[in-house]
Amino acid sequence: MPRSKRSKLVSLTKVEKKTREHKGALMKELQENAEKWKYCWLFQVGAMRNTHLKTVRKLWKDSARIFFGRSAVMAKALGATPEEECRMGISKLAKQIQGQVGLLFTDSEPDEVLEWFADFQQPDFARAGNIAARTVVLPAGPVMRTYSDPPEPFPHNEEPQLRKLGLSTYMNKGVPSLHNPHTLCEKGKKLSSEQAQLLKLIGEKMVVFRVSLTCRWEAASGEVVQIEGQPALPEEVVDAEEDGGDDEMDE
Repeated sequence: MPRSKRSKLVSLTKVEKKTREHKGALMKELQENAEKWKYCWLFQVGAMRNTHLKTVRKLWKDSARIFFGRSAVMAKALGATPEEECRMGISKLAKQIQGQVGLLFTDSEPDEVLEWFADFQQPDFARAGNIAARTVVLPAGPVMRTYSDPPEPFPHNEEPQLRKLGLSTYMNKGVPSLHNPHTLCEKGKKLSSEQAQLLKLIGEKMVVFRVSLTCRWEAASGEVVQIEGQPALPEEVVDAEEDGGDDEMDE
């Protein structure tokens, strides 16, 4: 008996593979933007969150174009050698396109760009694999949600989840509580998935989304200027599908 088509499982998370035509169109678009703008900045992102990157795109949509995706495609589009470069001198920047980096094309002057990105920082929740920025100890007594103002205890129906994540809780007058202080995480140590989830539940933000500018190419001179004094960005486990592993994410 033939299988019913009704029983066929369809994955809603499957992403279509990018075709050669798509990559060719992306490379052409990158080259057109290199021709259009006065500056091309290479940047890295710390604590990558797609939501915050979309905010950056929105705030710069009238004065810049941002590309964030596969480094090999971006480097090839710009040209990694003097013979292949699409604009004079831009191959010096293309050679530095490695890892999870992005490109910002703009006419805004360098001082303005540097100042804006130095000020733009967005706290967010850590993920499994991040290094704890500080030690967090939950005191004995009710387990509190610190993000509420004032802090409030967890409801009784979330007590099983707290126990599943590693807390030795008990119910005290309908409130999940601890007999003894519990060290949730220690500064400098890698976070487990359970620790990261608990930090999120209590509202403890431990990472900061920020953009670190690495260098810029200037169309007028063809020179590439390295940006000194940028903060080192911590390594992080990144979900490519969630946070921009696509070829191009321009809105």
